[in-house]
Amino acid sequence: MTVPPQDPAAEPAAEPAAAQGRPLTEAHGIVKRYGPVTALRDGRLTVLPGESHALVGRNGAGKSTLVSVLTGLQAADEGTVLFDGEPAPPLGDRDAWRRRVACVYQKPTVVPELTVAENLFINRQPLRRGLISWRGLYEQAAELLDTWAVRVDPRARTADLSVESRQMVEIARALSFGARFIILDEPTAQLDKREIERLFARMRELQRSGVTFLYISHHLQEVYEVCQTVTVLRDARWITTAPVADLSRSALVEAMTGEAVLARGDVRPAPAADAPERLSARGLSGPAYADIDLTVRHGEVVGLAGSSGSGKVELAETFAGLHTPDSGSAEVEGVPLRFGDVSAALRAGVGCVPRDRDEQGAVPGMSIGDNTTMTVLGRLGRWGFVGQKRKRALANELIERLDVHAQGPEQPVSDLSGGNAQKVVMARAMASDPRLLVLINPTAGVDVKSKESLLARVDTTRDSGVGVLLVSDELDDLRHCDRVLVLFHGRIVTEYAAGWSDNELISSIEGVDRG
Repeated sequence: MTVPPQDPAAEPAAEPAAAQGRPLTEAHGIVKRYGPVTALRDGRLTVLPGESHALVGRNGAGKSTLVSVLTGLQAADEGTVLFDGEPAPPLGDRDAWRRRVACVYQKPTVVPELTVAENLFINRQPLRRGLISWRGLYEQAAELLDTWAVRVDPRARTADLSVESRQMVEIARALSFGARFIILDEPTAQLDKREIERLFARMRELQRSGVTFLYISHHLQEVYEVCQTVTVLRDARWITTAPVADLSRSALVEAMTGEAVLARGDVRPAPAADAPERLSARGLSGPAYADIDLTVRHGEVVGLAGSSGSGKVELAETFAGLHTPDSGSAEVEGVPLRFGDVSAALRAGVGCVPRDRDEQGAVPGMSIGDNTTMTVLGRLGRWGFVGQKRKRALANELIERLDVHAQGPEQPVSDLSGGNAQKVVMARAMASDPRLLVLINPTAGVDVKSKESLLARVDTTRDSGVGVLLVSDELDDLRHCDRVLVLFHGRIVTEYAAGWSDNELISSIEGVDRG
């Protein structure tokens, strides 16, 4: 299906314009260049008051560049931005920009060691005789939080809040400046299903109060749950703007990628029941899980599903050497696994893609080559010296195998898109030729095309005989598994073979099938 371009700038002719849906925010013909690179060549956006408008596209499509122009962080080389029909403020007038638009980014911008009240009114605290009026500060903060129904203690240290609560504090801070246009950049990346549902409920409440959202996410199902309109960027250009209800998922993906979506084939045959065991765990118990028995066989992908408090991530990290259980044992191909020792896990043949590529994965100050080979340096030389030719050859092989779009091994990882940075983390896990590959949310925060590429690597890894333990909150990721184990309050409660339905898996994750 080809998605026809539409004119997002069309306005109703009748007056009053605001009552008829005059755009709250408009961007026309936005062009932004960085030297010889054109990051955005035809950016367009029209957002109506009170709607939740999705902005989607693969990494590199131009979303971040458009947002930086919409928020006044950068000036466009060409094009215009309007707010409520009026030209955008001068770039240097930050107060004027704050009254019109604010962005809540995937990574919090609050100061963790300050209280909620201090973060809400940072650099604009109420004064009395030249000193901060703490009583006045907490009173104003409580009033602001109450106005927008944000249930957070204004005296609480922000670092002690959940990710969900920190996001609501940032939204409240933006609203306190007078902005009614809020950009949410990957807001659900660190939330579990219940937290996502609460966020969506709050968004709907705020929409009814006159707040408008621009919603940026790689999780397309969220677009259909919370947004009314979607704009697609591809290759730094506007592709289409359409009502979400009129655009099928396959048509949306096609607009984002420029390629037709192929239907998934039949369910892959499960490994033989007598296939050799790559991982065997018995009676594992720890602070986050209890009485865990599981196996991963030769050429098998086993999924771990559950809410954020289910213990699935901590269990997977245990096999990678990050935690020590209170009791129980595990073996990799019959050899006992030493817990709490990452180096021992690597020597045992365990490769791992950690849950957070920024904090635990790629080292941004290092090159792609250094990142991909850091766990196997002992194989690349003798007597403590690393053979640079061997290192470069291995890095090039991994770049090609993982389809990392880069200039070469010397390029810094910090220059890469999120999807390519995640491929580098996957490449490092594959560099040691693991017998067991532990993947924790491997497609979080990456674009559709990178997600397909990463999941294709999971399939080829399985086909080579490696056992894979895959933890994910994404149903599309779990569809690549031969079996999915559901954890609830730290215990395995259900096992599903490939071919499960969304309803039954989600019911088990949420515990609704247990009364």
